[in-house]
Amino acid sequence: MAFYKKQKIRGKWYPRAMTQGRPYTTDDVAERLSLISTVSRGDTYAVLANLGDVLASMMSSGRSVKLMGIGTFYYTCCSDGNGVDTPEEVGAQQIGSVKVRFIPEYERGQRKQVTSRTLVDPHMEWIDVDEI
Repeated sequence: MAFYKKQKIRGKWYPRAMTQGRPYTTDDVAERLSLISTVSRGDTYAVLANLGDVLASMMSSGRSVKLMGIGTFYYTCCSDGNGVDTPEEVGAQQIGSVKVRFIPEYERGQRKQVTSRTLVDPHMEWIDVDEI
């Protein structure tokens, strides 16, 4: 189940997704993966612990990383200050911050509409946190 709370924005009310309790950890994920595979918890943990460094190294080569069943990671950058007047003045010195973006893997139907996303359970039940 997933949780939401009611939030008022510019005079209108909307649901806002919420998380409950502590986040799941690398240990939790390693344990769950080891239960459904032939790989030990320790081996799974080692792979997960190194995943961030591997993704950073791969993405720093200028490419995105697509993980089957998960999605695609890629960089975006934001510039500091104002823009410049000509293309010749554009340079890396304008980049003030770098962010990692993520798009969950998805499937499209015959009419090009998104029919499923791998990280969204199609049977998810939403619960109002004010009612628990």
